[in-house]
Amino acid sequence: MKKRILLIGYNYFPEPTGIGKYSGEMIQWLAAAGYTCEVITAYPYYPFWKVQEPYYAKRYGYHTESQSFASGGSITVHRCPMYIPEKPTGLKRMLLDLSFSVSAFFKVAQLAFGQRFDNVLAVAPSFQFGLLGVFYKKIKGAKLIYHVHDMQIEVAQDLKMIKSKAVIDLLFKVEKYIFSESDIVSSISEQMVSRLKAKANKDVLLFPNWVDNTKFFPLGNKASLKESFGFSPTDKIILYSGGIGEKQGLEAIVYAAREFVQQPEVKFLICGSGPYKENLMALVSEMGLPNITFFPLQPVEKFNAFLNMADLHLVIQKANASDLMMPSKLTTILAVGGLALITANEGSGLHMLVKNHQVGVLAEAENQQALNDAIRYALDNPTEELRYNAQRYAENYLFIDKIMTEFVKNLD
Repeated sequence: MKKRILLIGYNYFPEPTGIGKYSGEMIQWLAAAGYTCEVITAYPYYPFWKVQEPYYAKRYGYHTESQSFASGGSITVHRCPMYIPEKPTGLKRMLLDLSFSVSAFFKVAQLAFGQRFDNVLAVAPSFQFGLLGVFYKKIKGAKLIYHVHDMQIEVAQDLKMIKSKAVIDLLFKVEKYIFSESDIVSSISEQMVSRLKAKANKDVLLFPNWVDNTKFFPLGNKASLKESFGFSPTDKIILYSGGIGEKQGLEAIVYAAREFVQQPEVKFLICGSGPYKENLMALVSEMGLPNITFFPLQPVEKFNAFLNMADLHLVIQKANASDLMMPSKLTTILAVGGLALITANEGSGLHMLVKNHQVGVLAEAENQQALNDAIRYALDNPTEELRYNAQRYAENYLFIDKIMTEFVKNLD
């Protein structure tokens, strides 16, 4: 008999990007494989920072929805209310995390009176959701898997989002307790696994982000794809697609576009949503740049073609983030055989991955001239081998069936 799995985390399907995308695809895969899955989550809000339809009217209460599969598996999703700031700051993000922790606690307590789950999977961020997993484990005896997408405390410390040493020390103590109570600690990159292993003083499972190769794959006739999105077949499309936040340093794209303004065939395209988008658009307007276009997030049915259209994909990372998080957008870029330009510093996990497998172009993080030079290099030099390597890397390491099959072995 297939096991029962409970996932706890505030990002989940139908959020189109980031952690919500991966949590949703993971639960869908498990249910299709015959597992009984339940999810305690929030209403979909990311990357828009506003609850999306058809959930908006329900956002102040609890809501449950269910789905059954021919395999005998099922998904039951419990949506919990949560404070969502329109313009997130460090303090408001802490309130967001706290509000979900409180509302989700009551749902975890309610489920503790029902049939036992064999595995409870707590997804960080936010790191303290591991406490909800510990609570359920203590009551029902489930196996606790603590899965870390971002090393949240380090990010908050490095980016000065939390400046109090006493608060940081307290958060690390709470995290250490979660590690000690977890049966499995997992993370998404080899570098993060190494750092977590040192912190947790126990083995850490590599559970990388994946790509659904039935949805993302290479397409031919790039010229036709460009025309379908309103561009000329001869345009060189430089694409950033993802969340638009203040801490990502995306203004570097605007300054790069200024360097190419005398080459009208070079078009910069920023696709996505987030709290910093209006500021970025204002900067473009102030600088009077005609070579930057803003697109909304693309629907799933168009997204593969949209990615295939681009000549160059920008993966912008802060210098102190390239060891702490693996950008989720990179998996789909690799799967479509896209050419990625990644800002990451030498010695970081992301830099080593790209360099060792030759799957993209690298530029020093937070170095505007390095970014400009790398864009020029990517546009002016042959890149067929890098594109081929990218697709092969995705096939060998990133396809969802391979990763989930290996993960299930640890559950069983």
